[in-house]
Formats: sequence, C-alpha cells, structure tokens
Amino acid sequence: MDQLYKGKGDTWPKVLKYSYEKYGDNHRAIRYKHYGIWQPCTWKDYYLSVKYLALGLLSLGFEPGDKVMIIGDNAPQWYYAELAAQANHGVSVGLYSDLTPMEVKYIAENSEARFAVVEDQEQVDKFLQIKNELPLLKKVIYWNYKGLAHYDDSMLMGYREVLQQGKKYEEEHPGLFEGNVDTGKADDVCALVYTSGTTCVAPKGAIHTYRTMRAGADYHLNLDPWYENDNVVPYLPPAWMTEQWFGIGCHLLSASILNFAEGPETQQRDTKEIQPNIVAYGARQWEGQAAMVQARIHGADALKRFAFRVLMPIGYKMADLRYRKEKPNFILRMLYALADLSFFRPLKASLGLSNARICYTTGAMLSPDAFQFYHALNLPLKSLYGTTEGGALTGAKNDDIRFETVGPAHKGTEVKITDKGELIYRQPGVFVGYYKDQGKTAEVLKDGWFYSGDCGFIREDGHIVFVDRVKDLIPLDGGNKLAPQFIESRLRFSPYIKDAWVLSGPNRSYASAIIIINYLNVGRWAGQRRVAYSTFAELSQRQEVQELVKQSIDRINSTLPPGSKIKKYVNLHKEFDPDEGELTRNRKLRRTLLEERYQGLIDAIYAGKTEVTIEARVRSQDGPTRTAKTILNIKSVEGAAL
Repeated sequence: MDQLYKGKGDTWPKVLKYSYEKYGDNHRAIRYKHYGIWQPCTWKDYYLSVKYLALGLLSLGFEPGDKVMIIGDNAPQWYYAELAAQANHGVSVGLYSDLTPMEVKYIAENSEARFAVVEDQEQVDKFLQIKNELPLLKKVIYWNYKGLAHYDDSMLMGYREVLQQGKKYEEEHPGLFEGNVDTGKADDVCALVYTSGTTCVAPKGAIHTYRTMRAGADYHLNLDPWYENDNVVPYLPPAWMTEQWFGIGCHLLSASILNFAEGPETQQRDTKEIQPNIVAYGARQWEGQAAMVQARIHGADALKRFAFRVLMPIGYKMADLRYRKEKPNFILRMLYALADLSFFRPLKASLGLSNARICYTTGAMLSPDAFQFYHALNLPLKSLYGTTEGGALTGAKNDDIRFETVGPAHKGTEVKITDKGELIYRQPGVFVGYYKDQGKTAEVLKDGWFYSGDCGFIREDGHIVFVDRVKDLIPLDGGNKLAPQFIESRLRFSPYIKDAWVLSGPNRSYASAIIIINYLNVGRWAGQRRVAYSTFAELSQRQEVQELVKQSIDRINSTLPPGSKIKKYVNLHKEFDPDEGELTRNRKLRRTLLEERYQGLIDAIYAGKTEVTIEARVRSQDGPTRTAKTILNIKSVEGAAL
C-alpha cells in the first residue's frame, strides 16, 4: 500500500504538481457549496489557484521564510493560501476564525507574520483594529468581498486582485513558480501550528517541516488507505493539527475529494448530502451528535421511541460480539439485518454516515457509551492519539478496535512510560521545536523523545490506554487516582449535558461536578412538560432540570468506584466561553483559569452550602463588561454518601 503514495514528491507543492500533471481537468480535487449549489474544482483548478496566489504574493514583496497567517472558516482558499506560501519557500500560520483581535495580535507578533489571508469583513476588522501594533504586517488579503466595498485602507487587498497580479507577474517571470516548487526540500519548515493553550499560558508555535508533516499523513494512510474517489468533508480548518494530516497531507497524497460546506451553520446538512467516506471529528462532536439523536428520539412519536428501545439493544449485542470477536447466531444475524434496514441505515443517512468507511475520533477522550452507540450502528469508529508537537502516535485496524484504548503505536514509533506514568515517544513526525522558545522546547523534547504530559499505560496486547493529563489526575485515598476527563466524557453523552467539569483533590474529600446544560435539548424537554423559564440561568436552576441532570449523574455513578463517585453538583448559569478564556478554541477546558474564576463556587461546594451567590461577568459585543448576581443551587447526590 505504501507504493500508492510514494514517488509524488517530498513537499506538498510537489505533490500538488504531481496530481495536476496526472489528472489535469479529468478528476475533481475539491467541491464547495455556493448559494446552495455544489461547485466542482479539478486538480488543474487547484494547481492554478495556488500558482497565481503564490505569484501574486511574490509581486507584493513576499520573500523566502515569510509567514502567512490564514484565518477563516473552512474554504478552498484556506488550503490554496497554505500551499501558495509553501510554494514560495514560506511558512503557513493557521488561526481559528473565532480568535479575538488580541489573540490574533499575539500570534501575529510571535510568528513575525508579514502577510495575512483572511475570509471576510469580520476578520478584516480584527486586523484593522490592531494594525498599528503590527509593524511587520504588510498586506491583508480577503477572499469574501461582502461588506468591504468601501474599505480603502492601503493594507487591504482583494483575493481576486492578487490572482490577477500573479498572472501578470508570471508574464514577467516565466517559470519562477515551477522553479520554486522544484527546489523545495523535505526538511524545509512549512508550517507553524499553534497549540490550544489548555494551561492558560500563551499558545506556542510548533515548528513543522514537510518531513514531520508527511510522517503523520503516511501513518494514517498506512492504517486506513484513502482512494481518489473518496469524499471528505473537513469540519475544522488546518489550524487544527489533525486537519494538517488529513485535509492537506492525506488528501494530496491520495488525490481524494475535499468537500466544503457553505458555512458552519450548514455543516450537518451539507455533510448529509455528500455522505463522506472518511469522517474525522473531535470527541465532543461525536458525543454531541449522539446526544442529538437521543434528544430527537425522546421528542419523537411513540412508534419511533418504541423502535429505538427495541432495536438498539440488538445493535449493542452485535457490537459486543464483534468486540469479543465472536460470531453471532443465525437468529441474531436476522434480527440485526432487520434492524439495520429499518432503523440503523436511515439513522446513519440522517447523520451523513451512510458511506463512512473510516471514522476517527481525536482531540479528547470519547466516552464508552458513545463508542458503543456508533458501533451498534456498525460504524468502525476508532480513537487516534497524536499531538501538535509529537505527531501521530496510535491507531488500530478495524478488526482490532478496543473502546478503552487509543490503539497500538504506529509501526516505526518508539513509546515508553516514565516512572511518573507519563507517555513519551519519538518518531519521524516529532516537531522541530517551539518557535522562538528554546526553553519550552527543552522541557518537552529530550534526546529526540517527546514528553507528552499525558498519563497512560501500555497493555500486554500493545494497545495504549490514555488516562488523562498528568497534572489533571487527582489523588484519592488508597493510592488510586481520579481521571476527570473519563467522567466528563461520560456525562457529555447525556443529551441534556453539553459540558462538565469534575472537581476533587487533596483538600476536597469527594468528587463534585459543575454542569453546563444543553440549552436546546433541555429547553425542548422543558417545553414538553410545561416547565416555565425565560433565560439560560433560570432554566438551569429549575428543580425539574436539576433532577433531570441528577439522573445522568446517577447513571455514571453506578459504574464508578466509591472514591470517584460524584457527590455534589451545580448547574452553571451559563455556558463556558472560549472568548472568556474558559475553553480553548477546540473546546477543551482551561482548568487553571476555571479554578481561579469559580473559586467562590468551589469553596461553597466543599463548605457544605446549599446555594451560592455568584457574580457573573457579562461582556457585550463592543467590549465593556458588567456583573450580574445569580443564585446557584448546590445539590447532593443521594446514594453517594459524603
């Protein structure tokens, strides 16, 4: 299988050129939806878009080693901009579209970016707000023109105008682009990928070369081959390391088809139309999707609820037998065939998963409940483990999936567990170092070994079990440790819980949970039962809703050892907000900041209080903040004695 992907070049622009020369106008590379219609883009279109954007950048003064920031929702232009920068011997710097101006400023300064390619007016406005503090920034190029007709700042330039300059520049410099592509080397730095910043320190730019990026793509293609007619619908842009491996690397090497939704709000509907073959979501998206199905079933008519109660156990039984590698009897096979035809297939189609041959979950732990749900539908969902700095590490073959593991290490990697239980590894995909931060680099990179900061262990069968971040493990009486992520992921499987934060620790004699309700699903539930409310805060504190949340906690508690059971919980009055720094941009909890911000609430929980008045900080769109007092109820869980 390796031979399918070899010989195409050792840089991404070379691989793009290979596909252009092989397929030209005869094969789709990309589809994107515009005004409700899917627009095709061939490999020739892809190549020429990159070529003229690269030449346009050169005409604007782009020099080798320059950094290009790219910010916006997923779109073809995101990928064109990355490859254009790389074709010019430059470096791409990806940013999430919901970063604040100050967050953009920090990355712009840290990366020393001279160019930015952005999506729309919203992103342009961020740069105009901070441009006077960014003396190195030369041009901001936007690809969506809506609302920008009357902007006359000399720093701004439209995407189409840059392409036109690129075509003119080629007339004056024939062969320049092709020469630049041909002279690229595997060990050239091609991307700075910024970490999510879960520890509340500023994100760090991980330096990657084509060689380190290629290693991650090759590992995944060897695990599960991609083919040229495979459809992929990326849900996050390549600011996310996983999308660097999949949307850039695996896509280019396999010549598969990338499909871009019209916008974030149409992602689910557009995915349903495409029915992709390869699906890679973060754990929270898989859990949210499963919770959505359950919520829909709860609100469905009696016949659908009956079908769900009767047929899902058949799927669970088949999944369990596949897991144990046992053959089902004839009766079970017939029952499953009936369930599949009448219920599972339509359900998968509604989720855009009818053709899903490869299903990955990444970024955080996925609850066993969610795993069992998808495997009951006969979807080969598996966990992968990798990091921005350390590269891709694990993945299981479809016949060797284990719910509780992230799979065995890829061939060619070395893995060890330190005396402290920390997972360390080395392989060709490990990053070069942090940009302009040798001190932090030395902390995590020692003799080629990447120190992940994650706790785990290696089973006898070679599978690796991820437990939690080492610093987040909570010691319990008897020498055991509580892993918050495991409990949090199981709580999020509930259709009524959007997020959860589990607390315990040396001066906290029991585990408690701060719950974020799923406002949409709980609101629907409340409406069906005529539970009155007017705001998120009011709904979260209703007695009926607190009892609803307790039912989910009781279900999780029944599976936990005594020291890990949740004994108190609070429904928070608001959602955790990445703009407030409470979550990272890929929706991981920033525990250190949360501890500081909600210290009063935590103290009240462990002081035995039944309610606490909290001052909620509310920030308006124009920047100023105000405070509002809210009373939160602290509830005990019966049967989990203190």
